[in-house]
Amino acid sequence: MSSVKITRIETFSREYLAFVKVTTEDGAYGWGQVAPYNADITARIVHRQIAPWVLGEPCTGIQTLVDLIPLREHKFPGSYLRRALAGLDTALWDLGGRNQGKSVCELLGGSPGKLRVYGSSMRRDIKPEAEAERLCRLRQEFGYTAFKFRVGAECGADIDEWPGRTEAIVPAVRKGLGDDVALLVDANSGFSPARAIEVGKMLEQYGVEHFEEPCPYWELEQTQAVTQALSLDVTGGEQDCEIPTWRRMIDMRAVDIVQPDVCYLGGMVRTMEVAHMAAAVGMPCTPHCANLSMVTLFTMHLLRAIENAGKYLEFSIEGPEYYPWQDGLFIESPFSVDNGQVEVTDKPGWGVDIDPIWLESSEHLMSEV
Repeated sequence: MSSVKITRIETFSREYLAFVKVTTEDGAYGWGQVAPYNADITARIVHRQIAPWVLGEPCTGIQTLVDLIPLREHKFPGSYLRRALAGLDTALWDLGGRNQGKSVCELLGGSPGKLRVYGSSMRRDIKPEAEAERLCRLRQEFGYTAFKFRVGAECGADIDEWPGRTEAIVPAVRKGLGDDVALLVDANSGFSPARAIEVGKMLEQYGVEHFEEPCPYWELEQTQAVTQALSLDVTGGEQDCEIPTWRRMIDMRAVDIVQPDVCYLGGMVRTMEVAHMAAAVGMPCTPHCANLSMVTLFTMHLLRAIENAGKYLEFSIEGPEYYPWQDGLFIESPFSVDNGQVEVTDKPGWGVDIDPIWLESSEHLMSEV
């Protein structure tokens, strides 16, 4: 199998989402996905800066290619190259799984099975009482045992989405859901350390167990100060795409729980590396996957394979009114919550195929040997 070469790389893109298809000389193929948002731009990077180093190479050399491409493209560090690299990496894992008749989680050393999820709200435009009511309704319908909701304002510099919202939504959600539901909050880089610690003390009073990205994510020392001041778990890392940044974050214990995003970081190989670094110092890994594209599927397989998997999988509760671009992606959806859990199946690869209707209405680009 190692001699089978990659002969074609295709992207199918729209503004928010792009799929990658990798085909080998024997006609086998695999599906992957670049990171969402401006995905049509990322698709061009796949062809300009990924494909030249991949075409004609063995399809089983995922680690080699993932290590090589950042070196060959060393003048382009940062997000876009990693977003594009994720498309290649995840397509090759799917290809390998299809070839071997195994799920990706099995290729990673794990096993199919169930995962507890937390229902993840993305909204800040919703009043506290309405958010509490919505989460209660979803708990009753799907059996969620954990929810995450938003506090502060995204990169808000201590200015709330509207005055008093943070102080109102935390007790409203706790009162609505009761004490037997785990609560998580996400500040999306909204606070200074002093304000984050103040908010964190309130969160502790209401039994919130997870305080995500309290300070500007690029200021690791600020987040570290919050982590050291609070007893609840401070978490972060979704935006970080450079391994040296991750190494520093983990070494300095800037957070209690690491949250890599498979698509932002550059794929499964690099995310596994971060998870292993965290495991070596006893840190759990609860990845970021904030929409129901393939990124959540990737994360499901990852969590069934790593030794330091966190308590739950992030699972977006937002429908087409919030994410119109995440609908109609798959022939058969891999996402079904039952009793607060989802299941990783034993289907080969990622276990999905992309809906031809979606592909036909996308922008198609191809690079070949």
